[in-house]
Amino acid sequence: MSDIAATDQLFFTRTGLDRDRVSKIVDESLKGADDGELYLEYSQSESLVYDDGRLKNASFDTSQGFGLRAVAGETAGFSHASELSEAAIKRAGETVKAVHAGHGGTMALPPSGTNRSLYIDDNPLALVPFETKVKLLAEIDAYARARDPRIKQVTAAMSGEWQAIQIVRADGSRAADIRPLVRLNVSVVVGDGTRMESGSYGTGGRESYEIYMKPESWHFAVDEALRQALVNLDSTPAPAGEMPVVLGPGWPAILLHEAIGHGLEGDFNRKGTSAFSELMGKRVAAKGVTVVDDGTINARRGSLSIDDEGTPTQRTPLIEDGILTGYMQDRMNARLVGGKSTGNGRRQSYAYAPMPRMTNTIMENGNEDPADILKSVKKGLYAVNFGGGQVDITSGKFVFTCTEAYKIEDGKIGAPVKGATLIGNGPDVLTHVKMIGNDMALDPGVGTCGKDGQGVPVGVGQPTLLIDNLTVGGTEV
Repeated sequence: MSDIAATDQLFFTRTGLDRDRVSKIVDESLKGADDGELYLEYSQSESLVYDDGRLKNASFDTSQGFGLRAVAGETAGFSHASELSEAAIKRAGETVKAVHAGHGGTMALPPSGTNRSLYIDDNPLALVPFETKVKLLAEIDAYARARDPRIKQVTAAMSGEWQAIQIVRADGSRAADIRPLVRLNVSVVVGDGTRMESGSYGTGGRESYEIYMKPESWHFAVDEALRQALVNLDSTPAPAGEMPVVLGPGWPAILLHEAIGHGLEGDFNRKGTSAFSELMGKRVAAKGVTVVDDGTINARRGSLSIDDEGTPTQRTPLIEDGILTGYMQDRMNARLVGGKSTGNGRRQSYAYAPMPRMTNTIMENGNEDPADILKSVKKGLYAVNFGGGQVDITSGKFVFTCTEAYKIEDGKIGAPVKGATLIGNGPDVLTHVKMIGNDMALDPGVGTCGKDGQGVPVGVGQPTLLIDNLTVGGTEV
């Protein structure tokens, strides 16, 4: 069954909505606008948390609703409701009409269609019984506690979502997508004497729970969380000052995502508020630095068959060999600058209007052996995992907290350190990339990106990198 046929059952057969009448309402509501759509959504989500040897929390939620948007020039009118009825859609139509009253625009052509599907259509929440999920979390808890007597606390969590969307445009064209998303998280607290430290590991993607219920998958998650906790238990205060920093492959690309990626989103650049505004075609990074945003990678957390405006996602080059070559665009910002959407129009749910957002943001491989990168550093920091971070889009300044990092001494990985933060400027840090490894890896599937109050799942990736001069905030006295 196609996604359109399947979502027709959810949004029309089940609710009693008449498809032709809804299309007519959309057409009347958007007459004279430059763009717009009716976004229909039905989703189910669940979360199970096993803590201190018992199921501490279990939740299940079902939501549905629509968002109707009309775009006139740089202005957008948006109305949403959790009630799926013709009356509610008509009321929303009257609201958004105010934006384009007397505008006389010509409706933009619809996105090109696609039959591509990057993930399963099945509802992952329904494929595995509740009792089986609870049993697995109990097994994770028992396995973890048996690994090391220093473990004081274990928390295991599973969460999943199944989202069906359909986009209806004024010309009657429609696009649909059915999106699974699951995640497994394990965190442990270890103690030795009076000192307590924690470690965690998460993994997930747009697939079924079965992938993560295999023993080899959750054993690895537990072992990795425990390894990180024990590393932190032996850590010493981090050094401070300017020094070479080696970033590990995979998840450390979250620094790339925050410090650089947001600055390459189309709305910030159209408005001139990004540190990368007016730099198209100019060198913004060291030679060898190539960055892409790719929403087409099968089953990845940040991937989408179509974005939330109905545009098929794509692989969008952003920086090529250090030269700025592209921005990530939704339909409105692309139209206003005379370009095309790159499939990056995303929204958290039906209650939000779309905006340009990243999918999977990746720095591509270089040619260096990661071991040679480390050997080249006499004294510096090796950052393997990150926690939270902050970035100012206009200036590009960022601060990131390392959750796992080590001293580099005479080209070798030394003692683990605690309390390290990386401080810098996004556009500037790219110019200080001196060596790029050949070990590009994607993150394990845990990223969530926030922007203007909206959160969406994303992915990141990069090889091992050497940044020759970065400010490290530390706690070493």
